[in-house]
Amino acid sequence: MSASAVHSLWTTAATAADPIAKIDAPKIEYGQLSPVLIVLGAAIIGILVEAFVPRRSRYYAQMFVSAVALIAAFAAIVALAAGGYGTTKAGIAAMGAVAVDGPALFLQGTILLTSLVGLFTFAERRLDPEVHGNRVDSFAAQAAAVPGSESEQKAVKAGFTTTEVFPLLLFAVAGMLVFPAANDLLTLFVALEVFSLPLYLLCALARRKRLMSQEAAVKYFLLGAFASAFTLFGIALLYGYAGSMSYGTIAQVVDGTVQNVTPALADTMGNDALLLVGSALIVMGLLFKVGAVPFHMWTPDVYQGAPTPVTGFMAAATKVAAFGALLRILYVVLPGLRWDWRPVMWGVAIVTMLAGAIVAITQTDIKRLLAYSSIAHAGFILAGVIATTPEGISSVLFYLAAYSFVTIGAFAVVTLVRDAGGEATHLSKWAGLGRRSPLVAAVFAVFLLAFAGIPLTSGFSGKFAVFKAAAEGGAAPLVVIGVISSAIAAFFYIRVIVLMFFSEPRPEGPTVAVPSPLTMTAIGVGVAVTVVLGVAPQYFLDLAGQAGVFVR
Repeated sequence: MSASAVHSLWTTAATAADPIAKIDAPKIEYGQLSPVLIVLGAAIIGILVEAFVPRRSRYYAQMFVSAVALIAAFAAIVALAAGGYGTTKAGIAAMGAVAVDGPALFLQGTILLTSLVGLFTFAERRLDPEVHGNRVDSFAAQAAAVPGSESEQKAVKAGFTTTEVFPLLLFAVAGMLVFPAANDLLTLFVALEVFSLPLYLLCALARRKRLMSQEAAVKYFLLGAFASAFTLFGIALLYGYAGSMSYGTIAQVVDGTVQNVTPALADTMGNDALLLVGSALIVMGLLFKVGAVPFHMWTPDVYQGAPTPVTGFMAAATKVAAFGALLRILYVVLPGLRWDWRPVMWGVAIVTMLAGAIVAITQTDIKRLLAYSSIAHAGFILAGVIATTPEGISSVLFYLAAYSFVTIGAFAVVTLVRDAGGEATHLSKWAGLGRRSPLVAAVFAVFLLAFAGIPLTSGFSGKFAVFKAAAEGGAAPLVVIGVISSAIAAFFYIRVIVLMFFSEPRPEGPTVAVPSPLTMTAIGVGVAVTVVLGVAPQYFLDLAGQAGVFVR
């Protein structure tokens, strides 16, 4: 048969079936997706700035683009919330891919504000002494140069700075904004990769201790790749079980309330192994991002090796995004599996609280200590997740907002304490800091007391909300273990305060750098949020309560 005959047969068949007429144009609600689109657009502008703007002007151009984008995106979130998209008009946008509801908007707002504060620490250029007459920041002069090589020395001499960190930060933020709002499994996975890959790169860019920084990035990348693979495998199994990627449809299949059951779906619906293994793998991938035991092994190494501004940003924003996604998976997709996942989460929360608190006592490096502290906090937040009540959701939202600012503030203070080798992170060097620099030590003490959950700090309000929700949700034994873990954790926070204020300063001890207004703003915002949420938390608890309803 000639080719033309085959072609005419093909077109006749196509016309008969007429599949082309059935493909609808996608309907995208650009207004509801504007926060993500603003940040993504700015990230792409940042790449163009790297390509076309002269090197000496790049830092200011990138700083301007990033700050304007984050502020504009936050303004868009506020406008959406004011327009009722968090409550009465909450719905699914982008053809079912993204949910625009209270928890999504609350978490996105938190991520944008913490990222803006994190941006200030990224842009700090006054802490290190000037090199060859050029101001330098925390990032490698030339990321591609081998540590200690001649090309690196030339880059330092020429006064190069790695301004690519700003678009990388924006890409990470864009992924984090989509992650807690994702309403189907593929969007969830794409968002996971979009925010993970820039973080792997950012971790490798420290100016000092470059080999340690690159080791941290490789560890994070390899373990993160494993976690992503588990997540993707879980997504495949859940798709096999429910025949759909959409959260709502999967939830209906799990509950057994799905309408038109095809014979193929009837076969897979009876196969609980697909459902249980698939859900477990997806939740495992999310627990890795949260830093819960036993998926926490990357946390101390990466926190210690990454540049401190990146550590602060990552510790705050990633936790917010990952807990948002975890809440949505457990409360929207798997409420029908509650009796299966709750006991497992009990175990994870208990081990995470105790392991984080106990192992932190043995740490001698301030960044590793804060890493184990963040693991313990993941356990406390999981207590709120286990509550499975509306109060559980709102308490987790409040805790994440309170915790993220304290974390960025604490890591911003760590960047100030320096010796000849850069940041002095060994605890012995912090001895007597309260006599050398009372203000810096006092501010750090405020953050440590907030981490410990002492009354009149945001940490106390957050822990109280989470534990109250857990107790009312029938998890009282978990609360008892949480309180014991908090007491253990308070020991090492107070030990650092005692070390700073009641030890003799060493003559060869570190100096405290005088920061620019950027880092001062970051630390000031941290202190302000810590005090306000500790002294008058009610408005913000109410806000989290109003935002605590997922759209299904």
